[in-house]
Amino acid sequence: MNDKDFTALCQAHMPGLYRMSMALVHNHADAQDAVQQALMKAWAARDRMRPGAERAWLMRIVINESRNVQRQRMRMVPVERLPEQAYTPPDTALRECIDALPENWRLPLLLRYMEGMSEKEAAGALGITQGVLKARLYRARKALEKALNEEVELG
Repeated sequence: MNDKDFTALCQAHMPGLYRMSMALVHNHADAQDAVQQALMKAWAARDRMRPGAERAWLMRIVINESRNVQRQRMRMVPVERLPEQAYTPPDTALRECIDALPENWRLPLLLRYMEGMSEKEAAGALGITQGVLKARLYRARKALEKALNEEVELG
């Protein structure tokens, strides 16, 4: 892949890559760092990119780099930071319920429904099979339904 094609690919997917990183690190500066590091790694390994799987490949690298940045920040800053909003669901109750989900349910949900990835792309980005992705999406939806119903009953 040449410079121009790679740049166009990155620009096309940048908003989604940033949103995914924000969902993991909850900090704008850390998300920007993670995406930048991921794109540098992607550039170095661009010859290994499979045609048709570019978005999932880039997303996988961003997820890995976001986790690396998160681990580094945890070692360096022992202060708890307030999470910043990574995405904008229609109401705060939904956002809180999504944020409360375990990461292995939250990430498939965000990739599939917030980023609009196909099941195949989302599974590839997470390094899991489509069957596992479907199971996690089902569990995440059920957990959200239960949490939102409890919100309604309490409110």
